[in-house]
Amino acid sequence: MTTSPRSLRPILDVAHDLALSAEDVSLQGRNMAKLTHGTVNRLLAATPRGRLVLVSAITPTKYGEGKTTTSITLGQGLRARGVSTLVALREASMGPIFGAKGGGTGGGRSCLEPSAQINLHCTGDLHAITAANNLLAALTDNAIHFRSPGAPDARRVTWRRVMDMNERALRHIVTGLDGALSETAFDITAASEVMAAVCLAGSLADLKVRLAKLIVGYDGQDRPVTAQSLGATGPMAAILADAVLPNLVQTSDGTPAFVHGGPFANIAHGCSSVIGSRAALALADVVVTEAGFAFDLGGEKFFDIKCRQSGLWPSAVVLVVTARALRAHGGDAELEADTTGAIEAIERGMANVDRHVRAIRSFGFDPVIAINTFDRDTAGELDAIEAACRSRGLTVAHHTGFAHGTEGGLALADAVQKALESPAPLPQFSYELDADYETKITAIATRVYGAEAVTFAPAALKEFKRAVALGLGDLPVCVAKTHLSPSDDPALGGDPPPFTLNVREARIRAGAGFLLALTGEILTMPALPKSPAALGIDVTDDGEITGVR
Repeated sequence: MTTSPRSLRPILDVAHDLALSAEDVSLQGRNMAKLTHGTVNRLLAATPRGRLVLVSAITPTKYGEGKTTTSITLGQGLRARGVSTLVALREASMGPIFGAKGGGTGGGRSCLEPSAQINLHCTGDLHAITAANNLLAALTDNAIHFRSPGAPDARRVTWRRVMDMNERALRHIVTGLDGALSETAFDITAASEVMAAVCLAGSLADLKVRLAKLIVGYDGQDRPVTAQSLGATGPMAAILADAVLPNLVQTSDGTPAFVHGGPFANIAHGCSSVIGSRAALALADVVVTEAGFAFDLGGEKFFDIKCRQSGLWPSAVVLVVTARALRAHGGDAELEADTTGAIEAIERGMANVDRHVRAIRSFGFDPVIAINTFDRDTAGELDAIEAACRSRGLTVAHHTGFAHGTEGGLALADAVQKALESPAPLPQFSYELDADYETKITAIATRVYGAEAVTFAPAALKEFKRAVALGLGDLPVCVAKTHLSPSDDPALGGDPPPFTLNVREARIRAGAGFLLALTGEILTMPALPKSPAALGIDVTDDGEITGVR
């Protein structure tokens, strides 16, 4: 269920809740707006008034855990309790919308609205990021074609094109003319370094600094060729001038929300924009944000990359679980509810919760466990989860946001408010920036994933050495890894036996400000499933989009 456009609050009324005037926003149709540059600059210069709440989840299953739904439900519940609240989430990619995962705006009575428009195009931010990325690719090839001074060696171009779609055929392509051919590939826009730069930039000026550092390849003397050296910084920034501005939307009950930026956590850093978070903290007393997929991916990157680069730090952490996901991690999601076998499967599935709780505690937090509850769940299952959590010393709360919206989130809101009464721990990270890359990755693998050891392929070690030689040895690490297991093998599931993490490749992301380490068989261009969700999407004669789930 989504809210009819006719029942949405006027977006200027939503802005008024945040003490924003009509001059502070730029309308993007009837139901969305962007903050203006002047407003963003003012908010970024202001002293933050709010506290940040991070929502993450256990390891995903095919059934979904409802992390975005929970984030929205929590925001709605807090607002209903009289707390000045703003939800700050990432934008959806059309790849998974038309693929297997579906939309990224929540569900039921806890959605971002207007849901279909946000899912499909929002305000065009991802298109702008795609265009800026591909402009740099075009300028790179143009410099090679005309043998311009400072052009990279055609055989040593590392910059890839992107598109916001799942397309396996573009994982390997050949480009070039007149015999000067080169092998390359497309990534999905969510994996673009331009996406990461937009999301991690602290301002438009900072974005231009980051764009200038983008490495497109190397010349014959192994010297990096950057966007700045190709003259690409200005035109890329011009394309991105509006994309850097947070989008104001609302939730199903009219709670203000920012939606901005959309990197995936399995192949990128998984967090919404720094600018959106910082602006939100200047406007509301509590800001609810999320980190993509499970805590081992998005949560770790939220702390070790986003918080470290921005100076942000949350005041509470929420971990989302569901009964069916716990049964799946325990061996069987389809067991008949309330049977001895179902309860035993849930108890076994708690091992996945334990992994993520250990990781969260390594950053100094005791999470609030949010049980995302559905009509199919039984009292026996929910009691078993609650008892297992309390026996571990964890605060736990049920919510029924999908079915009941705001009212279904009040208990969770109360639990989070209680958690916010305790002072936030001091910032602590998984590794020191001056450690070598092998040490940094090993720290993530052992502390967060629970790995016993890490192996590094020669190609990865070579890139580590190159980064150090370029003066980039102190970057944080962004690990690309399957989201279906704490390990790098999706077949091992939510509680894998002792495993070794295998790092096969590394890529320098000087503009984003991290080193990307690729593990296992992870790919930066996803593919469509046998029966893609696209086949169920349509539009009526009066323009209503249907089938986006």
